Amino acid sequence: MKDQLDKGPDAQGSGDAAPMIALTGAELHLASVGGNVNVLRGIDLSIGAGETVGVVGPSGSGKSTMMMIIAGLERLTGGSVAVAGQDLTKLDEDALARFRRDNVGIVFQAFHLIPTMSALENVAVPLEFAGEVDAFDHARASLEAVGLAHRLNHYPAELSGGEQQRVAIARAFAARPRLLLADEPTGNLDGETSAAIIEILFALSAERATTLLLITHDPAIAARCRRVVHLRDGQVFDAQEPPSA
Repeated sequence: MKDQLDKGPDAQGSGDAAPMIALTGAELHLASVGGNVNVLRGIDLSIGAGETVGVVGPSGSGKSTMMMIIAGLERLTGGSVAVAGQDLTKLDEDALARFRRDNVGIVFQAFHLIPTMSALENVAVPLEFAGEVDAFDHARASLEAVGLAHRLNHYPAELSGGEQQRVAIARAFAARPRLLLADEPTGNLDGETSAAIIEILFALSAERATTLLLITHDPAIAARCRRVVHLRDGQVFDAQEPPSA
């Protein structure tokens, strides 16, 4: 179990299988008063199903933007992005929303919980919107999996920062996504709490064979992943080869 927590699941996307994530010549140019800003400049990246990949780089290097592209929350201006076999460049906004619902979980640095809903409701409501049968039962099980069985009916203001992030993780995993995107999930937490959150992320990803893309400024956290991808100035300047199956 320790090896699973330390490194996550083995890569399963090598060989002839389609990768979970495929960025090809990915570009994003945004207009500004000072001229065009090249946020992403021709990124090529392939991530196999079941891999855990850490993404590191200085602020402004394009890490969060790349994650938004992969989630279908931002549109490329050049190149292509395919996730779970879907070419996201060909989907309209409604189709992208359905794609995220069915395939992607996201955990942000900010917890993004609804303050007027309990922990249980925060996890269950997205499942209800997705037409999930027994949404509250599934939400309860997801919260139990992150150690919050005793906090189901508490509101976000009644929870610590670590507990709020556990709710966010429970919500992200509740629909059993094929891909989990985590953008600085420990950025607002102290060291001890951060360590506990990372353990949960890796344990659930390994248990459920979920592909994990983890953005972090912490090299020790990134090193827990099977691979580390370094971004700088909107480009990949160092990426380990995926391990052999």
